[in-house]
Amino acid sequence: MKNPWEEINLSDYENHMKLNTVMQLQAMNDMMRRQFYQFPVKTIMVLGIAGGNGLEHIDANIIEKIYGVDVNKEYLQACAARYENLNGILECVCADLTDEKTILPYAELVIANLLIEYIGYACFKKVITRINPQYVSCIIQINMDDNFVSDSPFLYVFEHLDRVHHQMAENELVASMADINFHLLLTTEHALPNGKKLVQLDFQR
Repeated sequence: MKNPWEEINLSDYENHMKLNTVMQLQAMNDMMRRQFYQFPVKTIMVLGIAGGNGLEHIDANIIEKIYGVDVNKEYLQACAARYENLNGILECVCADLTDEKTILPYAELVIANLLIEYIGYACFKKVITRINPQYVSCIIQINMDDNFVSDSPFLYVFEHLDRVHHQMAENELVASMADINFHLLLTTEHALPNGKKLVQLDFQR
């Protein structure tokens, strides 16, 4: 069975995320600008990179390599086309993170924003163990109600995501990362207009 993310059109996803009632695309763009430079690293991997939101903040004089990983080939094609200026620095990797045979390159920092929700804590731990970074920065969505997808005209395109969605909790993620010797450094929150919030958790091994 296909991963439901392979069947969601990138423009539908991004148009939903940037609605004034959702504002997640804008919030994550600002949060990623800080994620890229809060640790002294030259290699970064972004898991679930989609169309590359936030990559305009990459300074090629500081970052030597950035891997963009996603399960959707069309997302990666769009990402590479949008950021031709990062040619030689950006490498797009099509990979299903739930496949234990997936091999990923090493990076000093792994960024996983709104990604753990769709693979679960156990799978995420395995992925991080395989990459073996020094730092991990995650953004998770905390829902104030039972609906993990915000109401919008694009709601219908996400109807199959409940097959792979996992409810997130800060304390559970912290405990899960401690299992693989990653310790919480910092937590920051960003309130959204629809009552949800984005929580960024930064870890170091």
